[in-house]
Amino acid sequence: MTALTIRQIKQQIGQLTNGETNRQIPSFWPTDWLLYVIDKPSLFLITDEDYQLTESEQRRFYTGMVKMQEGTPLAYLTGQQAFWSLDFVVNEHTLIPRPDTEVLVEQVLNWINAQPVSNRHKHLLDLGTGSGCIAISLAHELKKDNWQVVAVDLSLEALDIARHNADFNGVTNIEFIQSSWYQALSTDDECRFDVIVSNPPYIDEADEHLAGLTAEPISALSAPNHGLADIEHIVQQAPSYLCKKGLLAIEHGHNQGVAVRRLFLENGFESVHTVQDYGGNDRVTVGQYP
Repeated sequence: MTALTIRQIKQQIGQLTNGETNRQIPSFWPTDWLLYVIDKPSLFLITDEDYQLTESEQRRFYTGMVKMQEGTPLAYLTGQQAFWSLDFVVNEHTLIPRPDTEVLVEQVLNWINAQPVSNRHKHLLDLGTGSGCIAISLAHELKKDNWQVVAVDLSLEALDIARHNADFNGVTNIEFIQSSWYQALSTDDECRFDVIVSNPPYIDEADEHLAGLTAEPISALSAPNHGLADIEHIVQQAPSYLCKKGLLAIEHGHNQGVAVRRLFLENGFESVHTVQDYGGNDRVTVGQYP
C-alpha cells in the first residue's frame, strides 16, 4: 500500500463524500474520523500536512469511510459522542445524543433554578434513558443540590452503557432500573418525583426518514399513532408519579408541538408551553401538575 500524506487524504475527502454513487454524509465526518484514526488534534491537519499515515492507519481510515457511506454514523465508529459538558460512550444499542436534546436539559435546569430553595431531598426521573446522556447530565449539574436521579430503560444493553457513562463521568447520584416506562416503579410514595423527563420514540412509523437511520435502534426512534403513542402513555401516567407542582418535560418531533400540548392540557397540566430547538423547530414541551 502506497503511503499517503494528510495532504493527499484531504484532497480525496471531497471525492469520498460527494461522489454520485456514495451516500451523502456530513462534511465534518471524514476529517473527524481521520483525526480519531491518527489520534491527533485538529490543528495537526493544517500544520503537519506532510505526515504520512501508516499502513494500518490508512486501512482503518478507508474501512471507516466505507462504513459511513453504508450508513454507519461517525459516533458508532469512534464509540463516543459529546453531549452537554460531558462525553458519552455509544453503540448500536443506544441512540446517538443530538445537540437539540440539550434544549431539554436546559429547560429542566432553568425550571429547577427558578424554584424556591429547599433542603429536602428531591428526585428526578428519566424515562427511556438510552446512553444516559439526559439523566447523567442533569445528575452532574444537580449533584450538590440534594437531587437523586432515577433512569429507566427497557434495554439491559442500553443500561449497561448508561452505567458505564455515569461511572466515566463521576456521577454517583443516579440509579438505573430496567423498566418499560413506569412499569417497575412504585406509586406508594405520596411524592415520588419532582421532575419527570423523557426523550421517547416519536417518529411516525411511516416516516420516510427512518430509512436513513437504520444504524440506530428503530425501537428507540419510532412509535405508533403518528409517533405519539409513547408520549401519550408518558403524559397520562405522569400524574401518578409526580409531586404537586412537579414538572414534566418531553422532547418530541418538530411537527408535534400542538398535539403534545393538547395531551398535557387534557391530563391536567398547567403552564404548558413548547420550546424551540436551535434550528427554530418545536422540540420540547413542559408543564406543571397542580
